[in-house]
Formats: sequence, C-alpha cells, structure tokens
Amino acid sequence: MTKDKLPIVELKGITKTFPGVVANDQISIKFYPGEVHALLGENGAGKTTLMNILYGLYPPDSGQVLVQGKPVDIGSPNDALSLGIGMVHQHFMLVPPFTVAENIVLGNEPRKRRMFLDMEKAIADVEQLSSRFGFQVDPRAKVEDISVGMQQRVEILKALYRGAEVLILDEPTAVLTPQEVDELKEITDNLAHQGKAIIFITHKLQEVMAMSQRITVIRAGKVVDSVATASTDPVELARMMVGRDVVLKIDKDQAKTGEVLLHLQDVWAEDDRNLPALRGVNLQVKAGEIVGVAGVDGNGQRELGEVLIGIRPVSRGHIFLRKQDLIGTSVRTRKDIGLGHIPEDRQRRGLILDFSLAENAILGKHHRPPFKKGVTYDVAQVRAYGEKLLATYDVRAAGVEAMGKSLSGGNQQKLVVGRELDSNPELLIAAQPTRGLDVGAIEFVHRRLLEQRAAGKGILLISFELEELMSLSDRIVVIYEGQLVAEVDPKTVTEEQLGLLMTGGQLEGTGVQGA
Repeated sequence: MTKDKLPIVELKGITKTFPGVVANDQISIKFYPGEVHALLGENGAGKTTLMNILYGLYPPDSGQVLVQGKPVDIGSPNDALSLGIGMVHQHFMLVPPFTVAENIVLGNEPRKRRMFLDMEKAIADVEQLSSRFGFQVDPRAKVEDISVGMQQRVEILKALYRGAEVLILDEPTAVLTPQEVDELKEITDNLAHQGKAIIFITHKLQEVMAMSQRITVIRAGKVVDSVATASTDPVELARMMVGRDVVLKIDKDQAKTGEVLLHLQDVWAEDDRNLPALRGVNLQVKAGEIVGVAGVDGNGQRELGEVLIGIRPVSRGHIFLRKQDLIGTSVRTRKDIGLGHIPEDRQRRGLILDFSLAENAILGKHHRPPFKKGVTYDVAQVRAYGEKLLATYDVRAAGVEAMGKSLSGGNQQKLVVGRELDSNPELLIAAQPTRGLDVGAIEFVHRRLLEQRAAGKGILLISFELEELMSLSDRIVVIYEGQLVAEVDPKTVTEEQLGLLMTGGQLEGTGVQGA
C-alpha cells in the first residue's frame, strides 16, 4: 500500500445480520488502486456477504461504503457498475452459444442507426480492450469452444468493458491449471499496474502469497488483521483464519491395498449434448487406496462421477463394485450396497435447498430404520441425527430446522461431506470434496478421507485442486477429452508436469504422454 494514495473503495463499520447470525460485524477495510488485495476467512466468516454488499446484492444494516472518498448507496449491481465496481463470480455467467464479443457487450451493445447491433464495432471494441490490458482472446470464438481459463478472461473483460476500476474475483483459480494460474497472475499484475484495484477471494494460501500485495483476514464476521503479504506466511495466515495452528502438509503411510472394489471396463457415455464424454475408460480402485483423477474442467470428470453413481446412462461397457455389475441398477441400490458420493455440485446434486438440515442429513438413508417409521418418519430420530452430524462436522447453522439454502456454500459442502462419510461407504466417489472450504475445514475433510483409506475403503478422488490430488492420492490418472491418457506417481510428478498432461501434452524423456 502506498500511503500517499487515497483508497478507491473504503468500507466503514459495515454490519449485516441475518436471523440468528451476525455475518459482518463493524467491518472496515480500505482498497487501494494499483493493488491486489486478498480477502481470507473461514466458511461463514462473512467474506461473501461483504462482497455482496459492495456489489449491491445486499444492503448493509449499518455502516458506509465510500468510493473515491464519497459516501455512496449501492442498491444493485447496476449501481456498483456505474461506480466502477465489477465482479467475476466463481461460476461464470456466460452464454455458451454466443461469441466472446457478444458475451462481453451483452446488455451494453453498440448500435448502428439506434436499432441494430453493430457487430463490427463490438469486435473492434473487444480487440482494442484486449490489446490495452494484454489479454489474448478471439472475439469471434464461441464461448462453448474455448477453455475455462479463456472464459475467465472473457468475464474479466466484461467487467472492464463496463468501466470497472475495482474488480472482485471470487475464487478465480478454482478450476484452472497451474499454467492458467500463472497467466491469471500476469493479468492481475497488469491490471494493478494500470491502476485497477483487485479484490482476490480464495482459500489457496500459496496463491494468496504469490498474487497479492495485501491480505485482510476475517473471522466470525470481524476483521482479524490487514497485513502486507511480504510480512506474513501461510502458517500465520492459517492461524489467523481459524484461531489455531493448522496442519498444512499431509503425512500419510504407504497404502495397504486389498481387493479391487471398483472396476470400469471400456466405459463409454455421452454428455448432455449427446456427444462422447467418456471414451473407453478402464480403471480400477482397490480397497485401502485413493485414486485421483486430474483434468481440466469439461474433459469428462463430471460424467465419470455421474455414471458411477447411476444418474447418467452408460452407452457401452461395464462397472463392477466388487463382483456386482452396476449397469442397470438404481442410485438407491448402489448406495445400499456401499457406494458413497460427494457430488461436484452441492446445490443441484447434494442438497434439497428447501428442506431442513435434518432432512438433508438423512438423504440416501431416509428409507431405512431408524428414520423410516411406517409410512412416515421418526421426527425425533431425524432431528437427533441431524444435530449429531452438524456437531461432528462443524456445520455452522442456526439449528437443524434451518433450510439448506440458509447455509453458506462452505457449510453446505461440510453437510454433504459429513453425510456421505458418516454412511461409511465401501467405495467413495469424492468429486471436488473441498470446493469452497477454508483451510481448517479442508484439513478436517482430508483427515477423514485418510481415515477411510486406513479403514480399507476405496476412494476415487475427482478434484481440480492439484495440491489436493498430489497430497492425498496413491495414484493419479489424467483424463483428457474423455479418455484416461496417463497414470503418474504423485510422489514424483510435479504440478507443472501434471498440468501439461491435462492439456494433452507429453512429458519429454519419460514416455508419459497426455494424448
């Protein structure tokens, strides 16, 4: 931070409460032009609420937002944009069939004769904007045909096109390869160099250290401290986030593998557009091991998890759990015989948002005693189990009668993870199990997964977090365009080598290739 600069945005005494929860408690932070400012905190600490206030999605109960030193009322995202505040959400808000240029100018299109879209000017504007900020994008390409990293650039350009001077990036590296993370760092450095203020929200401590100049830590709705990145380290940041020492490095024993639990033989499946998503997948997972699946988003990971749990049909091949072929069996049957599933999308596949937390806690076992009681449910048993699960997995909520939609994303994830692990499955399909979790919760989930491994369970770990894959996995397979194209040892492969394989590259001198 340069002391002779005025903050471009200042939050003063921001307080926001929801029923039973103080989300933000007198929060004051200054954001400066030319600086990447990271925002860290546990799940439910209040980071997202604070940014939703800044972006006009929530009104504060008290406190002020100042832009260029002047108090402002931000009642909507349009108000925020008019004040130069833009936000790139974790889940991109793009129209896949539209081109890059069409997405960037959508809602603010250049016109000719006041009526018709001036596509040539739109393309020229995007090219000029891309050149100014050092982006490399093809304005004529369709969004559905470009990489996830490129889609993120389009989202950033959308905000810049609307005049953003302050850019909020929500978990921007969640689905990027190491190479794309490096490219994002170049972009944010360049934007900061040109005077933009970047607010960087992430749970990845190493990336905070690499990409920011200042860090503010929030815990339980209050600011713990704002520190210069150069004056701190991941251990201290983790301690500030959760109020205790956190084990950042995973130590695990050599795997003691047993029988083959999961066996995929020549499995083919189609995606939602009826195009090949899995192409001849052969894979085994043994008792007592964690097999990681690495790949760039969109290469078949989601479809792999869905065919295993039974919500996507297989067009060819066989899936065995021990000796039983799962093809043609229902989701309930698979869960009853020992298959657990942490879904990639907790809101669409993991929870019923309008059900209570107690009801969500028993999903998958709701048809069995002690919860089923004749044609209805034993309310006392359901409630008691829900309370136990929330306490065991540190799900922070107003109570078991609260709705699923009332939880923060991280607490929703902890509820899903807890429910699946508590079912004690023989084989667990864990798709993005720590997505949206803070460092303390990640430590907790990792420890539970390793306990399952030590107990002789099998785990198929599908994750975009390369550090997670390399720490937890006993073997890593790489998926590219629906095929398993490589198997590597996590003890010897580097993140850069893994990232190269994920994009179809080949490791020189090793015989390992990605396509």
